[in-house]
Amino acid sequence: MDFSDWVGNSVSSNDVITARMVDHFKHTLGDHCFTGNEVPPGLHWCLAPEAVSPELLGPDGHPKRGDFLPEIPYARRMWAGGWLEFHGDFKIGDHVKKQSRIDDISFKSGKSGNLCFVAVTHEFSVGGQLKLRERHDVVYREEVTAAPPLDPITDSVAAHRWQVDTNSVMLFRYSALTFNGHRIHYDLPYSTNVEGHGGLLVHGPLQATLMLNLACSIGGKLPKHMGYRGVRPLVCGDPVMVDASPENDAAGQALLAACVRGADGNITMKATVTP
Repeated sequence: MDFSDWVGNSVSSNDVITARMVDHFKHTLGDHCFTGNEVPPGLHWCLAPEAVSPELLGPDGHPKRGDFLPEIPYARRMWAGGWLEFHGDFKIGDHVKKQSRIDDISFKSGKSGNLCFVAVTHEFSVGGQLKLRERHDVVYREEVTAAPPLDPITDSVAAHRWQVDTNSVMLFRYSALTFNGHRIHYDLPYSTNVEGHGGLLVHGPLQATLMLNLACSIGGKLPKHMGYRGVRPLVCGDPVMVDASPENDAAGQALLAACVRGADGNITMKATVTP
């Protein structure tokens, strides 16, 4: 399978940051929202979402592939990770241009079967000034039997911790904010019976948003960079933990190591934040 012709494919879209959008975003995160900026960190994932008519949706609720993204022949789609590079703050009333480009398409074989990783770069600009550059990694996988749940592990000690109730109402609100139709986040029979998960799944960008807002609350401002990687699906239900602890890299630079842990203590997403 050769999709190299799709590398470089790009699309642009526009949106406006409104006071309503910011208010609804804050109410979705509740106490776990950094209030030092007019526009909370992570709201960019609500901007200029892809919206198509119902007949152009796939069975999972996502838009059918073949327009911006190629027709990858694997049915299951998950948010694998990415990175964020911050260049400035957003403000209410900003007219934001979002430029998206496919940078890489690669096939791999893993424990869960054959996989395809699609790397997309998004650039968010206001008045021609770059505010945020994002690398978004999506993974497509074959339909395979879901892995058995992991055994609970002993709780770890973190320098900073938020306990977050990731319930179905929070998932609904976040899906509405981001116009995310993926049925694993709101359709319980589909998520469990069709895709084989243990319940409704917490969005990858929502987990990243929680880690980012915790990091901003610790540092008092947006960081320079945050890289994050999904480890395993996070089933909503019992409260989860969002942790962060200071570390140093090999060169001695101060970092924050953050993660999201399920109620059983197992990590579902990791992040490294450069202040």
